[in-house]
Amino acid sequence: MEQKLAIVGYGKMGQLIAQLAPACGFSVHAAIDINDDFAKAQGADVAIEFTTPEAVVGNVEKLAAMKLPVVIGTTGWLQHMDRVKAAADRNGTGVVWSPNFSVGVNVFFRLVREAARLLADEAEYGAWAWEIHHDTKKDAPSGTMIKLVEEMNSAGYVRNIDVSSSRAGRHPGTHEIGFDSAADTITLRHAARSREGFARGALKAGQWIVGKQGVFEFSDVLFTKR
Repeated sequence: MEQKLAIVGYGKMGQLIAQLAPACGFSVHAAIDINDDFAKAQGADVAIEFTTPEAVVGNVEKLAAMKLPVVIGTTGWLQHMDRVKAAADRNGTGVVWSPNFSVGVNVFFRLVREAARLLADEAEYGAWAWEIHHDTKKDAPSGTMIKLVEEMNSAGYVRNIDVSSSRAGRHPGTHEIGFDSAADTITLRHAARSREGFARGALKAGQWIVGKQGVFEFSDVLFTKR
């Protein structure tokens, strides 16, 4: 059955989500941009939020108060996770968040984690993490890069990881993790071709979160059996 979607943030990502929504089982119920009335979202089944870090928590609190589950595609707000969890708990709603809604990137997280685990005790291997994005991306390192380094650390790789970020042109995003020793080099890389993968992943999460309560990551959508 087609779900009614509220899009919060009608920039490039919001417009792309609206374009792809019908093919993913949604009708666009409301598109809410800066200073728009959130009452427009009443009657939707789920909301997808792509705005700014400063706006995320207030937006989620408003949507949760309407009993709307929310997919958060914005990055840079995780220091306020306690407020997002409280809003979901208080209203009995669901939230899915991720630093990156690309299916490929979430598989990449797991590959990087496994490589880091295998090399955690191989002291001769040093590591680097590098990314490039378009010159209008505000956060550096990106949420995706931070998550990659966290995955490496949690897998037991506690040696220094040299992290660097580039911002230039209109590049949609490439992330590279490397391990180097005197004997050889291992390089793992994910390159996005467009924003479409992020939009499709957010819509996939939107379908999944309807009817659920609690705060989830996109990895729960992809890798957890219902």
